Amino acid sequence: MDVSHMLNEIIHTLQSLAFDLGTLSFSLYDIIRVCLIGLVVLLIARLINNYGKKLIKRQKRLDVRTKEVLTKVYEVVIFCIVALMLLNILGINLTTLAVFGGAVGVGLGLGLQSIASNFISGIIILLDNSITINDYIEINADQKGFVREFRMRYTVLETYDGKDIVVPNETFISSTFINWSHKDPKQRYRVDFSVAYDTDVRAMVELIKDAVGAHPQVINGNKYPIEERPDCEIDSFGDSGINMFVEFWILGIDDGKNRVGGDLNLIILETLKNNGIAIPFPQREVKIISQPAP
Repeated sequence: MDVSHMLNEIIHTLQSLAFDLGTLSFSLYDIIRVCLIGLVVLLIARLINNYGKKLIKRQKRLDVRTKEVLTKVYEVVIFCIVALMLLNILGINLTTLAVFGGAVGVGLGLGLQSIASNFISGIIILLDNSITINDYIEINADQKGFVREFRMRYTVLETYDGKDIVVPNETFISSTFINWSHKDPKQRYRVDFSVAYDTDVRAMVELIKDAVGAHPQVINGNKYPIEERPDCEIDSFGDSGINMFVEFWILGIDDGKNRVGGDLNLIILETLKNNGIAIPFPQREVKIISQPAP
């Protein structure tokens, strides 16, 4: 008995040892064949996967988060390809499987629409780089803070008082938000105040600019462009005095450990008082008209 005849006998025996799984029928030969071929496919897929991940990580123009997302997507694609190849080797009708999978997908899609939307939104956020870690985000008056963590379903914002705000990723796609520190950490603020009408406004303006510019957190000096240095201007003419404002730039957000607004209010008040500049109070002129005696 030659070797080929023995192999045929073994294959025939293994094929005769079959079992059914629903409408599908498998033999022991099919299982062994799939295991052997699958092992080879998995080894090749692993090599391709490792090479692809190294190639992605070598891309210097991509940031770390984008590389991680692309790596995960690449792994999922490789897994799907390997799974389809193994199913094809098993002889499973992929058309039938696709129809069944489509029906299941529709059902899951209707039930998990919100989760899927947040998952996809998370990928979009990571890829378009509209938000990065430590950015200060303001969604509305009650939802603002630093980005501390990205998840595929939500993003965590940390407020200055230590609270964590969990924001669904879909919010950043479907709604308008303010990213205060994405491209440039410098921020501009203003403080409003009033002075009496008899004030020497030109001299007062220089005093206020010097006082505000002396604060260590306020951007000032010849190395900065003039539009980023403190500036004091007339805002409007009020009933009791001249409404003024001073604009200034700082590095970061005017809050928490970087809060300067309160300091500058005190500095402006002290500067005005030390230079004899009056801060007007609301005034009302009351006239008493005497009426003739009856």
